[in-house]
Amino acid sequence: MDEYEFKNDNTAIRKSHFIRNILFSLLAVLVFSVFVFTIIFFAKKYSKSHITAKTLARYWADSDSSKYEKIYKDGKELLQADPFNNTALIYYGYACFYLAVSQTDSSLIQGYLDESIISLRQALYSAREKTIPQIHYMLGKAYFYKNKMAENFYADLTIENLNKALQSGYQADDIYEYLGMSYAALGKTTESIAAFSEALLVRESDNLLVSIAEQYMKNGMYNSSKQYLFRVINSCENDLLVEKSRIMLANIYLEEENYVDAQKEFEEVLKKNENSDDGHYGIGVIYEKQGNLVLARSEWRNALKIRANHQGALKKLSETKK
Repeated sequence: MDEYEFKNDNTAIRKSHFIRNILFSLLAVLVFSVFVFTIIFFAKKYSKSHITAKTLARYWADSDSSKYEKIYKDGKELLQADPFNNTALIYYGYACFYLAVSQTDSSLIQGYLDESIISLRQALYSAREKTIPQIHYMLGKAYFYKNKMAENFYADLTIENLNKALQSGYQADDIYEYLGMSYAALGKTTESIAAFSEALLVRESDNLLVSIAEQYMKNGMYNSSKQYLFRVINSCENDLLVEKSRIMLANIYLEEENYVDAQKEFEEVLKKNENSDDGHYGIGVIYEKQGNLVLARSEWRNALKIRANHQGALKKLSETKK
């Protein structure tokens, strides 16, 4: 009996050892499998190890015109592997912005701008303090171009980010000009004039002179507006800007009831460009003031032949319809 029990004990021990060995083997296989899986995962994740934040920085420093496309392609790949890489987020956001402004297809522009804004907003959360003002500056510009395509829905965000950049001490030649245009888009003429005036101190341009003249005109400050318009008319070599300035000047004269000088300006416009819809419309208004509705209506019809949806001409013809 004792011998039988002893044999059973040995059998039980052998079975126990066998089960333990199997469990150890399974555990070893499991550990090895996890190890191999981890190696394969990270090997795939970083298979293109040459793409790093330093790679993007090197591209950025390059003068090659295709650098933005390189940063866009490699930056996207790097961010898929490391979504919170701050340097990659910044360079990727910048590249998307410059790709956007180089496009002519509106859907591509919108896509790149959206990617730029998302990337730069994410970058703000972990950016170094000295980098934050520049990110706000680039975000402001991205919102500015998005605003141009979206009925002024983003002008406030342009202003917010550009002002944050300025308040942090960031300087850029175009920052006040963007602010001036954004305030103008929101109808804030006083703020727009102030920003454009600062921009003039940095860099004067004919476009800028016309923009500030337009804001003074909208604010009813006609004398100030005329001073800027005179400068453009007398020195600018861009025919389109000169034409725009003469039309604005003529409209100021109309507001001042100076019909003689208004007519001179409209006639100067039509001398240079007989297909100016605003020129024909303005001459029509002069004829109306002189009591000659036949000639006035003829000029308004001429304006509509050039631009079928000219709102001023449509309104005048409707009001004077017999």
